[in-house]
Amino acid sequence: MSYQSMEEVYERCEKDGISFWKAIQLGDASERGVTEEDSWERMKGMWQAMQDSLDAYDPELMSRSRLVGKEGGQMDHYLEQNAPLCGTYMAKVMANALKMGCNNACMKRIVAAPTAGACGVLPAVLVTYYREYNVPEEKMIEAMYVAAGVGQVIANRAFLAGASGGCQAEIGSGSGMAAAAITHVRGGSKEQLGHACAMALKNLMGLVCDPVGGLVEVPCVKRNVGGAVNAMAAADMALAGIESQIPVDEVMDAMREVGVKMDVSLRETGLGGVAGTQRAKEVVEALDM
Repeated sequence: MSYQSMEEVYERCEKDGISFWKAIQLGDASERGVTEEDSWERMKGMWQAMQDSLDAYDPELMSRSRLVGKEGGQMDHYLEQNAPLCGTYMAKVMANALKMGCNNACMKRIVAAPTAGACGVLPAVLVTYYREYNVPEEKMIEAMYVAAGVGQVIANRAFLAGASGGCQAEIGSGSGMAAAAITHVRGGSKEQLGHACAMALKNLMGLVCDPVGGLVEVPCVKRNVGGAVNAMAAADMALAGIESQIPVDEVMDAMREVGVKMDVSLRETGLGGVAGTQRAKEVVEALDM
C-alpha cells in the first residue's frame, strides 16, 4: 500500500472507477505479490482476531503492575446499573475500548491498529457497531481496508509511533483510521471519510505520549476511549456534510510538524506530562522500576 497521500487514493478511485477500500486492497495485493482473494483472507483473519481478542477479556485479570485490567468490567457494570450520560451505545464503545487496552497491558493477543497502545480504538468503533446493528461481515472487512489505507498514508506523511510524534501518532492515528472506517460502513463517500479522518486528527493534534513508568497502561488505556469517542463524533460530522476546511493530507503534514517540535520528554520517554507528576513518581518507586 504505497500511497503517499489520500489524494493519490482518490485519483486512483476516479481513474479506475473503484471505491476507496478496493484501491487499498489492490495496492496491498500488488505490493505483496498476492491475489485479491489472498489479501481479503488475510484481512478477514485480522478482523476475526480483533473480535476474538475482545471476547477474551477477563475483568479479573490485572497487569503485572496492577495499574490496569478491571476497567472494562467496571464500565460494563456501570452500564448495567445506570443510564450512561453518553447513552447506551456509546457506553458499549467505551467499554470495548477499555477492554482492548487492558488486554494489551495484560499481554493478551491484540491487533495493533496502528499500534499496541492504540489497539482499542478501531475494535471499539467497528466491532461494537457490527454486533449492535448486524452489518454484513463483508462491509466490516471493507472498513478494515479503509482503516489500513488511512494508516499507511499517515505513516508515509507523518508517523505512527509515540516515540516519534507523541500520542497523536498512536491514539490520534487510530482515531483517524476508525473515523474513516465507520464513515465507510455508514455509506459515506471517499471524500467524507477523508473529512472524518481530518477532523479526528485535528481534535487530537498535539497529544503527548507520557506513559507512567514507560508502561503502556496509564494514561494509555483510557486514552483509547477518548480516541474511539472522538472517531464517532468526527464520523457523524462528516456524514452530516460538515467538511474539514484543511485537506486531510495537509492535516497529516501538520501533525508531523507538531510531532517534530514536541519535546523529547513528551515522546514516550516516561519523563514529562502525567508521567512526570509526583503521583507518577510514587507509582514508579512502588513498582521498583
